[in-house]
Amino acid sequence: MGKRMSGRMRASRVWHGALFAVALAALVTQTVLVVQGGTDVNAAEAEPAELQERLVRLFSYFTIQSNILVLAASGLLAADPKRDGRAWRVLRLDALLGIVITGLVFALVLAPLVHPVGVAWWVNAGLHYVSPVAFLLGWLLFGPRGQVDGGTAWLAFIWPVAWIGYTFWRGHETGWFPYPFLDATELGWPRAALNTAIVLGAALLLAALAQLVDRLLKPASGPARRRVP
Repeated sequence: MGKRMSGRMRASRVWHGALFAVALAALVTQTVLVVQGGTDVNAAEAEPAELQERLVRLFSYFTIQSNILVLAASGLLAADPKRDGRAWRVLRLDALLGIVITGLVFALVLAPLVHPVGVAWWVNAGLHYVSPVAFLLGWLLFGPRGQVDGGTAWLAFIWPVAWIGYTFWRGHETGWFPYPFLDATELGWPRAALNTAIVLGAALLLAALAQLVDRLLKPASGPARRRVP
């Protein structure tokens, strides 16, 4: 049993270390492209803007913030696959929910609007395909289990709700919205709010599903998990 667990821990470290490298490469490359005035794979249409504004827009995308959370969570899991603690649980669940929503929304809504080529194609693949699939599979395959409880789920929604508030506030102030289905200028505020509610509802369902799956996959007994502040 000890050897089996040790092998599982090594596999988790390798998996999440590789994901950390992919997410880091994609985020850094995308930032360099934006600084150089190149393609932003998050944008359906390229809009001219000063460098500061381009960077603010880049880090305002839910996709980018979700991948930053994946970067942090995968790096911490590569260092310690048995990590635990309240702040860690919230971070990990935020990364899971955020990146799964990113992958689903991109595949179902945004992919037909974005046509990157060259280096941007690889960046797009890393941010929108590899990161969502790899982080979800890592969560299913390696755990650690027993960390998705109700309190963690509610705390995890502070970030997406804050992101929604920031997005609509900034959109009202500047006229720029990160995604077409949130563009209240084009769609009107009622339709944009409805679209937001649909995505938020999907996130709530995913959180409930994550709790269920976490309970089902939790072993009856096992070694003590390491707790960190």
